[in-house]
Amino acid sequence: MDVLTLSPHQSVTIQESTPELLVVEATYEPGGSAPPRHSHPDQDEHFEVLEGTIEVRVDGVGRTLGVGDTIDVPRATVHDMRNAGDLRARVRWETRPAGRTEQWFRSIDGLHRKGQVRADGSPGPLAFAVLLAEYRDTFRLRVAPDVVLRPVVGLLSLVGRARGYDPAPPPG
Repeated sequence: MDVLTLSPHQSVTIQESTPELLVVEATYEPGGSAPPRHSHPDQDEHFEVLEGTIEVRVDGVGRTLGVGDTIDVPRATVHDMRNAGDLRARVRWETRPAGRTEQWFRSIDGLHRKGQVRADGSPGPLAFAVLLAEYRDTFRLRVAPDVVLRPVVGLLSLVGRARGYDPAPPPG
């Protein structure tokens, strides 16, 4: 099974990958921050907490989920989640349809493997912009209006590609 690093505090293990469904087991270590608010334009997500607790925000409404709790995040819905507890959390995470979500995960993992992340383990703005531009069909930031973000991400992506950041997942 492939274990992919998404941040210093979060990894995913691919359990099933078909065009219709991607199933991963996500591990959230204590002390991590939530990813930026985002949405997935064409994918629905389902989460089930297997261990620990997860703090989620969906459309600005926060709640804490414990073992056995589930939450569905419909496509295009703004959300984020993190481990707010003191112990490791594990979550079964389903994405339907899979789209290019696995490639998105592999590309982020590739930045970690190549050492192209900042000291805190997050991708720098140029590397992240390259991924955001390439995987716009999969992951969209929702931290500002799209009319503002899209040209900024586009420009940073051009600079990032010129500096050698590659959005493709590393081979095999």
